[in-house]
Amino acid sequence: MVNVRTEEEVKKIAEASRVVAIVLQELAANMKPGMNTEQINTMAEDRIKEFGAKSAFRGYRGYPSSMCVSINDEIVHGIPSSKKIIHEGDIVSLDFGVQLDGFFGDAAVTVPVGSVSELARNLLKTTEESLYLAIKDARVGNRLYDISSAIQNFAEANGFSVVRDFVGHGIGKSLHEDPQIPNYGQPGKGIKLEKGMVFALEPMINAGDYRIKIDPDGWTARTYDGSLSAHFEHTVVVDYDHGVVLSKVN
Repeated sequence: MVNVRTEEEVKKIAEASRVVAIVLQELAANMKPGMNTEQINTMAEDRIKEFGAKSAFRGYRGYPSSMCVSINDEIVHGIPSSKKIIHEGDIVSLDFGVQLDGFFGDAAVTVPVGSVSELARNLLKTTEESLYLAIKDARVGNRLYDISSAIQNFAEANGFSVVRDFVGHGIGKSLHEDPQIPNYGQPGKGIKLEKGMVFALEPMINAGDYRIKIDPDGWTARTYDGSLSAHFEHTVVVDYDHGVVLSKVN
């Protein structure tokens, strides 16, 4: 069952999502070579407290931190560590969520650190643009896999591959709700979209092979072939002309 949220519920999800957007914006602006990823997590946790929110990730299915910080070939779920150092030329994916007043927000961004390769720039640009194409298709009357197809077609047209093992999802009173939203699929398939459905749309795009492998920590997912990976995400509500981004600063 896919929840259709009331206007008041959408406002509450937007409030949680705004906190996420503010924190991600601040973290991206302050990232620099020489930082370790635990410092990023600590900064996020300090801001969570200031907003009176709770981490959506810490303790979720046993995850040990409040953020996922994934570098270069790490796709998602990188565990912050004081031993993991950020270097010039890295791309760093920040995935973050909070609970506020009983509702959740979730978003992600991949940040270039200093001067990065042309491949990395193209990967980031393509992944972010694929997200906004997906948001455009999150409109009343479309089918769920119209969103999926928009991501896949754009990514593959630009020479990249779409991760199959992780998906977008519904969000609201829980961090992960129905439906699951793959980043690949045939248009015209899936449920019909209705105004008030709220999704976390999150393309994860690889520069090489779409396959993944999981590190011994049981969480960190990285590309099978060591290629770069990028991840962008917004919390979005379905509306008539296009999806409306809730995870925004203003």
